[in-house]
Amino acid sequence: MDAGEAPDSNSSQYVDVLAGPQKRTVAGTTPLWLGKPNRCGWGHGRVSPHGTYVPARQDSRTCENASRGSTLFTVDVLELARWQFGITTVYHFLMVPLTIGLAVLVAGMQTAWVRTGDVKYLRMTKFWGKLLLVNFAMGVVTGIVQEFQFGMAWSEYSRFVGDVFGAPLAMEGLVAFFVESTFLGLWIFGWDRLPQRVHLACAWAFSLATVASAYFILAANSWMQHPVGVELVDGKPRLTSIWAVLTNNTALAAIPHTVAGCFAVAGAFLVGVGGWHLWRTRDDQHGDDGNRPVWRASVRYGGWVGAVAFAALAITGDLQGKLMFEQQPMKMAAAEALCHTEQPAGFSVFAIGDVSRPDCEDVKSITVPALLSFLAHNDFTSEVRGIEDLVQEYRERYGANYPVDDRLGELSGQPIDYVPNLPVTYWGFRLMIGFGALSALAAVGVLWVTRRGRIPRGKWFPRLALAGIATPFLANSFGWIFTEMGRQPFVVVPNPSGVDGVWMFTARGVSGLSTGEVWTSLITLTLVYGALAVVEVFLIARYVRGGVAGVMPPKKPDGTSDDHLAFAY
Repeated sequence: MDAGEAPDSNSSQYVDVLAGPQKRTVAGTTPLWLGKPNRCGWGHGRVSPHGTYVPARQDSRTCENASRGSTLFTVDVLELARWQFGITTVYHFLMVPLTIGLAVLVAGMQTAWVRTGDVKYLRMTKFWGKLLLVNFAMGVVTGIVQEFQFGMAWSEYSRFVGDVFGAPLAMEGLVAFFVESTFLGLWIFGWDRLPQRVHLACAWAFSLATVASAYFILAANSWMQHPVGVELVDGKPRLTSIWAVLTNNTALAAIPHTVAGCFAVAGAFLVGVGGWHLWRTRDDQHGDDGNRPVWRASVRYGGWVGAVAFAALAITGDLQGKLMFEQQPMKMAAAEALCHTEQPAGFSVFAIGDVSRPDCEDVKSITVPALLSFLAHNDFTSEVRGIEDLVQEYRERYGANYPVDDRLGELSGQPIDYVPNLPVTYWGFRLMIGFGALSALAAVGVLWVTRRGRIPRGKWFPRLALAGIATPFLANSFGWIFTEMGRQPFVVVPNPSGVDGVWMFTARGVSGLSTGEVWTSLITLTLVYGALAVVEVFLIARYVRGGVAGVMPPKKPDGTSDDHLAFAY
């Protein structure tokens, strides 16, 4: 059979590449998320055993006809599975950036204490270290569920990517997480038992292991964004080079950007909590004047970290964006609501109208002329392709219709919608940038108002400082929502210059579960995560209110410490 012929849908010589549904008016996140199917949003392509792409057969039925009738049962399962993965993943990702960033900052505090002998750095290490331990424990608990997600609701996806994901995830577990756990234990129990420099080395080993853990996870996620180092065998990618996966240019761009976001979170956390305590010492009304240097140093430390982190985010984000214009042009066109190809193309600052319509007829944008062309290609006169042209290209390359298969019911043979959720993608991109900029503004502002030993006396300062903690968390969350929703309807995005045929539509990855089974796990996990959130907030608030005295109690008259904290901490 020639590549241009329409293959038999029952032929075993061809591999179905199935498409996933989505809805443009519902938000989502990484890597599998909510999206109720658009009945026109299904498609397929076929790949021969030799990797030759076979175009999909066209179906004469229109979207209007396809929208009639009942919804296939598996669609509800897919929608619920995306909700479940989205809730648990976003919640877990609230813990991860704070752990990574705070681990490195605490190691820096302990380094300052070992080098200078200044007790304020010891107090900083003890106080912030306690909060780090609480957050790390919650991150571990919520992270374990993520591994079960792949087998629970996404078994088909796991079968497809298992040969590739096994290596980086094993490295994350064996190399990174075991190192984290081992050296964290030595750090907790090693106070006053290990030599100072050995104990400090444990702190750094733990902190660097958290970064290594993020590296392996992001390498796996980046492969989903840009498959490399594999060959297609019997319809599944088979790993041929783990080095190619670990050095994927998508991963090398995502890792520094994500780690910079972690430092932005940790910096804002220091500024918020430290600023609240610093304000309380302004007149020594709460008897904490002796720890004023601790809070002042924490606020200044966090402010500088936050400011530098935002600069790093801007640089790495620009590099990552340019890469996405090459690898996932549809995502970036959706991020700008760029419906038509333009040369030069302006950057949309703000849009008014219904951005959910792919024709953009009702959208009026405030734009910066030619800026998008420069951001995409470093050339103010370059062309940037729009959604309409990209849809046609995707249909030609990856197929226009879902496979004709009786098992799919009314969805059989329907066209695929390659346009991501436009409102979520467009506004998610801007909310990511906006909250990141607010975080940087707060960092610079706190450095200014606390210069030369000053302490702001107005009640606005602690309120804004505490509120500022949320800004980098929100920026990170919206960034991930944009990244993952922007690649829909793919869960494994095709590499335009890589191995032909290695891609997967999101709907193909869901497990064969009943709606009731997924509802049960969704409700159970949501309730459990809600309870964990209460515990996390309670413990963090308790130790924050306790201040330094909560982790370093004052000495008794006989010179001994009245310390009854667990873990010999």
